[in-house]
Amino acid sequence: MTFRKLKISNIVFLVIIVLMLIPQTRQPIQVAIQSVISKFSPSVIDKEDRKKIEYSSWNLRDLNGNEFNFKDAKGKVVFVNLWATWCPPCIAEFQSIQDLYNDYNENVVFLLVSDESPEVINAFLDKKGYNIQIFNPLTKYPEDLSSRSIPRTFIIDREGYLVVDKNGAANWNSDKVREQLDELLIK
Repeated sequence: MTFRKLKISNIVFLVIIVLMLIPQTRQPIQVAIQSVISKFSPSVIDKEDRKKIEYSSWNLRDLNGNEFNFKDAKGKVVFVNLWATWCPPCIAEFQSIQDLYNDYNENVVFLLVSDESPEVINAFLDKKGYNIQIFNPLTKYPEDLSSRSIPRTFIIDREGYLVVDKNGAANWNSDKVREQLDELLIK
């Protein structure tokens, strides 16, 4: 009986490994795994450990050609997400960002930034049915918001302090994140 269970588990493991090697099935499997991981809410930085960012001249352009300077976000609550369409953790968390954006875009500055071409990004948004505003960087990323890995997400309060600095996927539409945003918007 144990030998048979061991054989079945080995077969299942082998099938998963083979599916991960096939390009057409690799990304959906990775997205599914990241979706499970991203169910957790990001941690909020303790007040005494928060770092104040510099509002440098970081120029962005949305997919419609409108330019935005990061300095214009000063004094506002800001949600910055660095991502890409080919990144499984980015794809896994994107729906939660869209849901948060749907409810908070009037009060929070959402800066979703990707280095990919507008054509690639628009194809992704159209395929998934997303309507969130996306930006391309025109100038170098600010040192405070640069990252070597994606997704990387920051929430900045009105005074310019990093409240959340998260590497990897997360559930951005969680009650915890919503409560944090509500608190930041009241201040």
